[in-house]
Amino acid sequence: MVTDECRCRWAQGNALLADYHDREWGVPEYDDRALWEKLMLDGFQAGLSWLTVLRKRDAFRECFVGFDPERVARFEEADVLRLLDDPRIIRSRAKIEATIGNARAWLDMRERGEPFGALMWEMVGHRPILNEGPVPTQTPLSRDISRMLKQRGFRFVGPTIVYAWMQAVGMVNDHAEHCWRRAPVAAMAGHGELPSRFSS
Repeated sequence: MVTDECRCRWAQGNALLADYHDREWGVPEYDDRALWEKLMLDGFQAGLSWLTVLRKRDAFRECFVGFDPERVARFEEADVLRLLDDPRIIRSRAKIEATIGNARAWLDMRERGEPFGALMWEMVGHRPILNEGPVPTQTPLSRDISRMLKQRGFRFVGPTIVYAWMQAVGMVNDHAEHCWRRAPVAAMAGHGELPSRFSS
């Protein structure tokens, strides 16, 4: 049985956070849509706690039609109003409109031959970074990725949000040295299907 003392400090004392930590956080994610979903959820977290978003994640997925960028990109003002009226999610017009705009930016990237996942993983050399120092809130690389995304039309993708997302999707392994998940997650590096922007 895994005890709280064996987990990263942020995941201790709450069953939902512990389950997320033990099953998902830091596991390398290569799927374009899933990567986009997690970035959008991190954007909704801005100014709030991850626990708040985690508790609402199922409702977010329902309201944003499974975070399918092709469908979200077609949302109109009526959809924005519908979402603003739904108490199950974080009702921020700016974040809702950013998510819709980010779906369109995601599609634009694909049309230009820049598949989202392939380009993001290229930024870390197609291999997760194993962090061996203090856990930062942002890094030069997260600032570079943030800048790149903003240039492509994304919003709510500041360097701190991007770094939290990089941790969540396994682009960087920030499990603490004492954490039971650090070694298993590190062992996953390179065992998924690495994306290539040149894939057919």
